[in-house]
Amino acid sequence: MDRKKLLVISVVVSLIAAWFLFDLGQYFTLEQAKAQQLALTDTIHAKPFLSSLAYFVLYIVVTALSLPGAVIMTLLGAALFGFWWSLLLVSFASSIGATLAFLFSRYILRDWVQANFGHRLSAINRGIEKDGAFYLFTLRLIPVFPFFIVNLLMGLTPITTRMYYFVSQLGMLAGTAVYINAGTQLGQIDSLSGIVSAPVLVSFALLGIFPLTAKTFMQAINQRRVYAQWNKPACFEQNMVVIGAGAGGLVSAYIAAAVKAKVTLIERHKMGGDCLNTGCVPSKAIIRAAHTMAEISRANEFGIQTGGAKVDFSKVMKRVHDVIGKIEPHDSIERYSQLGVKCIAGEATILSPWEVEVNGERITTRNIVIATGARPLVPNIPGLDKINYLTSDSIWSLTEQPQRLLVLGGGPIGCELAQSFQRLGSDVTLVEMADQLLIREDSDAAALVKSSLEQDGVDIKTAHKAVKFERVSDEHGKEQQRVLLETANGESLTVELDTVMLALGRVANVQGFGLEKLGITTSERGTVEVNEYLQTKYPNIFAVGDVAGPFQLTHAAAHQAWYAAVNGLFGQFKKFKADYSVLPAVTYTSPEIARVGLNEKEAKQQGIDFDIVTYGIDDLDRAITDGEDHGFIKVITPKGKDKILGATIVGHNAGELLAEFTLAMRHGLGLNKILGTVHPYPTMSEAAKYTAGAWKQANAPQGLLTLVEKYHRWMRKDNKAQAGEQEEMTKAKLPLNTVETPPKRSNESALSEK
Repeated sequence: MDRKKLLVISVVVSLIAAWFLFDLGQYFTLEQAKAQQLALTDTIHAKPFLSSLAYFVLYIVVTALSLPGAVIMTLLGAALFGFWWSLLLVSFASSIGATLAFLFSRYILRDWVQANFGHRLSAINRGIEKDGAFYLFTLRLIPVFPFFIVNLLMGLTPITTRMYYFVSQLGMLAGTAVYINAGTQLGQIDSLSGIVSAPVLVSFALLGIFPLTAKTFMQAINQRRVYAQWNKPACFEQNMVVIGAGAGGLVSAYIAAAVKAKVTLIERHKMGGDCLNTGCVPSKAIIRAAHTMAEISRANEFGIQTGGAKVDFSKVMKRVHDVIGKIEPHDSIERYSQLGVKCIAGEATILSPWEVEVNGERITTRNIVIATGARPLVPNIPGLDKINYLTSDSIWSLTEQPQRLLVLGGGPIGCELAQSFQRLGSDVTLVEMADQLLIREDSDAAALVKSSLEQDGVDIKTAHKAVKFERVSDEHGKEQQRVLLETANGESLTVELDTVMLALGRVANVQGFGLEKLGITTSERGTVEVNEYLQTKYPNIFAVGDVAGPFQLTHAAAHQAWYAAVNGLFGQFKKFKADYSVLPAVTYTSPEIARVGLNEKEAKQQGIDFDIVTYGIDDLDRAITDGEDHGFIKVITPKGKDKILGATIVGHNAGELLAEFTLAMRHGLGLNKILGTVHPYPTMSEAAKYTAGAWKQANAPQGLLTLVEKYHRWMRKDNKAQAGEQEEMTKAKLPLNTVETPPKRSNESALSEK
């Protein structure tokens, strides 16, 4: 810490110390105020300006140093100077003093706090940057809230000094007026509780509800400003129009119809969206085929002899499309029409906050839900447009198996499809720019997946970047495709290929349906910018799913859809903030990676003081019998507590095992509850119980166990003594004519006696 900061701290500490050392607080009591009222009144009449200045400066010092006595000074000022003049003095003095305390906190502490805890405060910082003035205004309107805490804490936030002073000046005015009004009756007040009269209590009650009234008023002003250029229809044909029939759109429409709202669902392509047609469903279908082939290759491990198994790729892909067709009725126009949803196939265009056009028809609606999804990212790599490339959308059109497949991207999609195509017979090269596959996962979890992919034969190139694609002719004049890869240190490598599959992420679909005209903004990630209620800049227009982020997961889109539908239809009564605290996710490689909540990497980034408990699935009986004894469960908990902050599972059917931890987190159940739950034997689900047992063993109360051990030792000695005493008593009670039976002798001793 530099000398200037030390000097400032020294001065402030010295002043506070002097206050208590010289007991200056004795002059800031109600009794002293009443006793000195008459004498001070004469002084004020003689020297009004100097008296006012002295009072003003003293009030600033008391407030800036957060000393007790501000309430007494307020009451006394009202009695001495009258209502209006004291209101002026106290209002400005308190705001200046509060700002000085704010600046002290900012100068001394903010850099250190932000450097050490900035990751934890990021959400607060964003909230302050966006709505800090309103937060402060609300706090200032409640005079019973400790203002010195507000001063010190707000100094650690990004709010500007000018804004802090202005809002404090305005926000404290009402509370100051209430106290000053009470102070004008100082002569009739016998204790501080005396200021809490019926009129004052009513004033405080009004102050308490004023923030809510002010918030409603400010929201009304903001809405009026946002909607100023648009003409709102007098009536509406629909309660809700949903654009996009993927997971988010389908669930939004379903909920609206279930509560008897009139809802229209518009889809320009296929019902079911990416999940059904190009994402979850087809990928899991091909993973199933690849898993079957892998199982056949392991048959000898279980003592089973097989012939030469072959992959008929065209039949594999036919089954993929058959699976899509079998699930398709769940998301069909027929089903949703029966549920009460009006389904329209066509291109939607948002004309105004309450109007949507499709196929030349204009529909008026109270609410709009944008669920337009995302599309695969196609990077701008030289030569890519001249070769055969596929995306996670178009790969399902293949009818012939690619012999040499290059997969760009080591995320969940890239790893799943790379492993599947390798198991089905392709020679797969997987390229990832980062040093680790599945970069969001813990390194130990990603390492197990990488090892499994390599065992299957996938050639993995981490820390490599594709810099150029090209077509060349070999020595026989046959045209070949290849890619030039480079590492961070400049080394290069050429890989020949037949097909490239791009798995580099997805881009939100935010263009072509009217967002630009409405001025709806997008985030840095390219998604539609929404608040915690999933509202855009227009409170009646919502966005869910991939187009809104932050998660590109089918179940995340469905989760958001509930909030959007309920907030849109019933938001005038109650709105709900979208909650992502317990959101599971699974990567369907072999082994699977499943997790919920924080993983170890995220816990470290957030600076959380945590414990880790790990259980190796290789120790689980059912996993051993099934030949799936690999992987682990890792649970993050607070230090010394069984609360589950997050769980990561790597292993066979990890996604199924995750459900117990997700349920526990959602309903606040700790590891002790899991340990106390009976799990059937032998099952994979026992792994959750054994993980909880490992935590219990690591957190056993050693002091108590030492006492218990001593108790058991004492009980053993006591029982032995009791047994001896019982034997003596038995002998003493034998009758006189009783003959004791001699002990049995061995045959050898009997013969020797003869």
